[in-house]
Amino acid sequence: MFDPRKLLDDLLGSQIPGTGSTVRDKGGQAMQMAKDNPLAAGALAAVLLGTGAGRQVTGTAVKLGGLAVIGGLAYKAYQNYKNGKAPAETAAAGSPELLPPPADTSFHPSQAPQGEDEFTLTLVRAMISAAKADGHIDDDERQKIAGKLSLAGIGSDAEKFLMSELETPLDLDTLVAGAQTDAQKLELYTASRLTIDPDTRAERGYLDLLAGRLGLPDALVDHVEATVSAAKVPAPEVPESGVPASGKATAGLRW
Repeated sequence: MFDPRKLLDDLLGSQIPGTGSTVRDKGGQAMQMAKDNPLAAGALAAVLLGTGAGRQVTGTAVKLGGLAVIGGLAYKAYQNYKNGKAPAETAAAGSPELLPPPADTSFHPSQAPQGEDEFTLTLVRAMISAAKADGHIDDDERQKIAGKLSLAGIGSDAEKFLMSELETPLDLDTLVAGAQTDAQKLELYTASRLTIDPDTRAERGYLDLLAGRLGLPDALVDHVEATVSAAKVPAPEVPESGVPASGKATAGLRW
């Protein structure tokens, strides 16, 4: 069985697969890995979402890990919402300091009633569902992804899980049911919004539908949008080689 938390970290581009180092910490090593095996220098999200330019989470995320990033951003958005702040204030403040959610709140992974691993898998499924929202992952694309995953070093069990999720039709009922608390509902939406920038009608429509099914107030969704947007920075264009024009390897997330 694979480790759900590691898979979530890989999807968020926290580390170079196969090493214990971040892309930023080991730029030279990443460059060599890109030459030897382009996929090893990229995060799994680059495989699922493509390698176009977009936005990616700032450097603090690589130290926290996926669960802490998602929970921390959801908690910050909730606090801003409860304190009556305007989303525009969050956007104007710039990139926030990414912190894990407090241990005594329902946003902390240890508070998950269904267990941390089970909820982590729900977040992974949410990210994959968001990745499929614009319909670009067709049969041909899934075959390409399958070939790339075999080179990504994630293990056969994790590979089978991802391919199964990619081939499974969208089931919002099951996905939404995987969030058992109000905090988890907000985290599920946050994970989905982290995965994509809604720059198509299909992606925007999916996020709106998801927010509605989760029962999230519009004002709270606006705070998630502002918090996640502030936490992202422009990502460089990454060609198929996995090495951007500057010559420095990156995770290449299409965020």
